[in-house]
Amino acid sequence: MRVALLTEGGYPYAQGELVAWCERLVRALPGHDFEVRALSRGRRQARGPRRPLPPHVRLVRTGRLWGPPPGRRPSRRAARDFGEAFEELTAGLTGDTGAGGGVADRFAMGLYALADQAAAHGGLARWLASDQALAVLEAACRRPGAPRAAVGAGVGDLLAVAERLERALRPLSLDWYAGDPFDPGLGKADVCHAVGGGPAALPGLLARHFHGTPLLVTEFRVRLREHHLSALAGTAGHAVPPSAARAPVRALLAGFQLGLARAVYHGAQLITPGDARAGRWQRRCGADPARQRPVWPGVAVGELAALADELPAPPVPTLVTAGPLDEEADAGGLLRALARVRAAEPAARLLALGGPAPEPGAVPGVRWCPPGSVEHRPAAGAAARAAGWAAGTVAVLVDARGGFPAALVEAMSCGRAVVAVDAGAAAEALGDAGVLVPPGDPAALADACLALLRDPARRARLGAAARARALDRFSHERGIATLDAGYAELAAGRAAARPRPRWARAAPGRRPAPGVLAGAEELS
Repeated sequence: MRVALLTEGGYPYAQGELVAWCERLVRALPGHDFEVRALSRGRRQARGPRRPLPPHVRLVRTGRLWGPPPGRRPSRRAARDFGEAFEELTAGLTGDTGAGGGVADRFAMGLYALADQAAAHGGLARWLASDQALAVLEAACRRPGAPRAAVGAGVGDLLAVAERLERALRPLSLDWYAGDPFDPGLGKADVCHAVGGGPAALPGLLARHFHGTPLLVTEFRVRLREHHLSALAGTAGHAVPPSAARAPVRALLAGFQLGLARAVYHGAQLITPGDARAGRWQRRCGADPARQRPVWPGVAVGELAALADELPAPPVPTLVTAGPLDEEADAGGLLRALARVRAAEPAARLLALGGPAPEPGAVPGVRWCPPGSVEHRPAAGAAARAAGWAAGTVAVLVDARGGFPAALVEAMSCGRAVVAVDAGAAAEALGDAGVLVPPGDPAALADACLALLRDPARRARLGAAARARALDRFSHERGIATLDAGYAELAAGRAAARPRPRWARAAPGRRPAPGVLAGAEELS
């Protein structure tokens, strides 16, 4: 099977988002041929080192989302065609439903029309940086029903939006779709797997549009797109206050992010959110729940469990948590809870793993607890983290941030009974294999910790249940197996007769000029 892995700002570059996750996925599936198509976000990343690639990575192509617009000025005919397609896209971007369908339909129709014209004319070239593109944007802001925040857009606002859209839409001009003697193109891939729902998914969306290539989208975090999507999802497009700073720019970019998200979720046959929060955002933006299959980022559950089993039990009652500690504000209430625990169990102490060590001479937790009752320990690497969690009698997690609760799952993998604040993804990860307490309640946190410290049988039972849950749901192997099954399902469901490429339908014999945006390395 040939899998096209689509990334933005990550693998195969040495640094970036989800680099380790992508590398683990590729190396775990040597039975597939991978081609990696990566969008870089900056000059430093593009020129920096890359990860060593296994032999079954047959091809690497790169494209830039930075720098000045590539190519030359388009012809008059091309400019006219681009303008008509971009007008449809901006109509959906600014909330104009028109007579033919909803906002999402107009945005997607405009996006695909712009892609067809880019294919017909050898790429968008510099058109999105032209005065004509600015005029189309300005007209969209003046349409009835446009977001109030966008109505007052000035020249500076339109220039800023046009620059951002030009970079986000550069995948439309890539020479990745039709194929040539050096690159078979995305039309020959059995599956496109986009790691992210933004620009990374655009090449996969276009491969499906041009060739019917199945698209799988993995999204662990909505990240910076959340504040854009929250402005528009489920509304008529007026959520950005006109008085907000740079309101026209924010409103227009929010419309673009929402339109792109809806197009990607509608076009993907399989969507794998990294947690319940990401899944809810996807459904809010139009994802079909029947196409969603959760895939957690995962941890090395088996390795942590084996390492922890080799270590002795702590000699004194010890609460262990993930650092750093907020020693001044104690926003999570952990140090105040420790003070209550020590009032009942004077020998109890707290071990904080990771995070910055206290300054020389400082005594952690002195505001709330006696000196020496809190210890910091570095935790770099699996062995150090397993030793840290195994040094605790009870694991306590109070971090309420969203995303995958890696520290919580590590504690579960090490077989520790867990007390966690019921916030973020803690309840989803822990289930009934631990104890949840309300956020901001140090007394409830202390009572739950004391109950487990005083009940070894319950502590052992919850620790075993936590490890079993981690092995069943959150191991790296489980996530990779889910994706591999998705690959097989999508490849098997693809029609045997591939559709005629839209290159021929748009303009016979025309395709993007090779090398306009992308560099290639043939590795096989």
